[in-house]
Amino acid sequence: MSECVVTRRAEFSASHRYWLPALSDDENARRFGPCAKFPGHGHNYVLYVSMVGQIDDYGMVLNLSEVKQTIAREVISDLNFSYLNTAWPEFQETLPTTENIARVIWQRLAPHLPLVNIQLYEHPKLWADYQGNGMHACLTIGTHFSAAHRLALARLSQEENTAIYGKCARPNGHGHNYHLEVTVSGEMDAQTGAIVDLDALLAAINHHVIEPMDHTFLNKDIPFFAEVVPTAENIAAYIQACLTLPVRTLGVELHRIKLYESPNNSCEVYGPSLQPIAALADRVAVSV
Repeated sequence: MSECVVTRRAEFSASHRYWLPALSDDENARRFGPCAKFPGHGHNYVLYVSMVGQIDDYGMVLNLSEVKQTIAREVISDLNFSYLNTAWPEFQETLPTTENIARVIWQRLAPHLPLVNIQLYEHPKLWADYQGNGMHACLTIGTHFSAAHRLALARLSQEENTAIYGKCARPNGHGHNYHLEVTVSGEMDAQTGAIVDLDALLAAINHHVIEPMDHTFLNKDIPFFAEVVPTAENIAAYIQACLTLPVRTLGVELHRIKLYESPNNSCEVYGPSLQPIAALADRVAVSV
């Protein structure tokens, strides 16, 4: 019988502070910003514990009541309403960033459960995934932009475009509130627990994607889409190309771009782009 992955959800509320004793007050403030303020700040964390196994004669991979008790005993009882920096010894060695908390939760649960992924939400627009690979983790940022587009190929008639794209081919276009998820992967710093400077990553996403694309008519305002139909799939691939090199300069790799065009439609592309944005621009210039 095929293996099956099951996931159990849990929650805890806790506070933490980003602070390295070896640094001065000013150095900590420069490095961690508001997160260095005393006595810290808090989050309502949401935890997803994913496990794998064979389906047994009772139709289960694991007894989820027992899984719930294990998570409560090994994780929630210690972390709920705690100050994370002192809750577990591991956080005195490496700061309790979202990605490091996920890593240590894995270590605590791995002797008891057949884990395949720990996913920890610090915020609905910030979460980490950890799969037991040393100090390697993924971090996801959610953001959004609004834009209009028209789906049509210039070489086709309006009737032909309508046959392919339906209402999306109407001459004056239409708009969406796009939700974007950017996932990067890398190694956690042994002291800070971070795989990337979060503010720098946010700045890169805003500079290379959000500011240029927000409140635009993609076909007219983004040169790439003068020749390429701005479907959700092509927009996701374009964003992947825009971010591949800027993300790499921050010391991490682009892992995934997920774009929601609407609550009903989304698409994902994985890994760094094989054609960073300069190559895509050259391709459009040649085609024009």
